[in-house]
Amino acid sequence: MPKQIKTNVMRILDRAKISYEVFEYPHGAEAVEGNEVAALMGQNPDEVFKTLVAKGRSVEYYVFDIPVNTNLNLKKAAKAVGEKSIEMVRVKDLKRICGYERGNVSPIGMKGAFKTVFNDSALGFDSIYISGGKIGTQVKLNPDDVIRYLNATTGNIV
Repeated sequence: MPKQIKTNVMRILDRAKISYEVFEYPHGAEAVEGNEVAALMGQNPDEVFKTLVAKGRSVEYYVFDIPVNTNLNLKKAAKAVGEKSIEMVRVKDLKRICGYERGNVSPIGMKGAFKTVFNDSALGFDSIYISGGKIGTQVKLNPDDVIRYLNATTGNIV
């Protein structure tokens, strides 16, 4: 069996001593929609999280992690981060802003220390799945561990 190539997300989790399990799913060159990712992995879509990046009226950037089978409510998201309004970052700007491209955005290893909001439902599970930092790769980990890590390293968990 070939040795697995570690992504930046995995290296960061290793350094932080956060245990995780890697799951890969079949894909092409393009991003795979979240519900399809959950189906390809045979996982409950409530436990598979997508990471979205938005910009507030203040020009600050925010990260939202929500189950793949839900949509981000921009009004509620703005309220959660204390903004009057937010808008989604354009796909073409993702790499410049957070270091990831569409389909492999992870809350771990972003270029900046952005305020991050996890959907409350994450805490109802022993483990959740987030992007492993490249298309076709997810990492399964304890939501408390990832939230604790992000809070310790960015101080920005909302």
